[in-house]
Amino acid sequence: MATKTENLKKKYEKDIKKALKAKFGYKNDHKVPRLHKIVLNMGVGEASHNSKLAESIEAQLTKIAGQKCVVTKAKKSIASYKLREGMPVGAMVTLRGERMYDFLQKLICVVLPRIRDFRGVSPKSFDGRGNYTLGLKEQALFPEIKYEDVDLVKGMNVSIITTAQTDDEALALLAELGMPFKK
Repeated sequence: MATKTENLKKKYEKDIKKALKAKFGYKNDHKVPRLHKIVLNMGVGEASHNSKLAESIEAQLTKIAGQKCVVTKAKKSIASYKLREGMPVGAMVTLRGERMYDFLQKLICVVLPRIRDFRGVSPKSFDGRGNYTLGLKEQALFPEIKYEDVDLVKGMNVSIITTAQTDDEALALLAELGMPFKK
């Protein structure tokens, strides 16, 4: 997989940077948008009552990301949800550098094509500042997770943070990287 990552990075450096520079008329290479980080987040409300479930989600997210994740805890108590401050409510991990490119390559080439009736991701999920968030309905789409090991089917958020100033720049960057957007 390392060679594919190098290819994605090399593709950005060699081809994508030039294409974006020409498309948006940048004079400086440092103004060209690039990937900054990818954040994976799994929220599991039931984990607050079942510590075994929280450990399972943490282990699965660690396998998916290829690096240790952090357990997120409740910031304040909510009586109606029987939630106390400090209880685990999910897990998250931030990917940068090589792992970020590895994950993006795996997401585009392996995970998204596994989705049933997949016709592309929505180009409307940008936040206005050049960041893209994608929701996946189940963690079993990833090749590292065996379906038999899944205790609870949970979705996850994948946030791709770029250095782009506008959504158009980020859309062009992700499209050039191979993200399959709906037409």
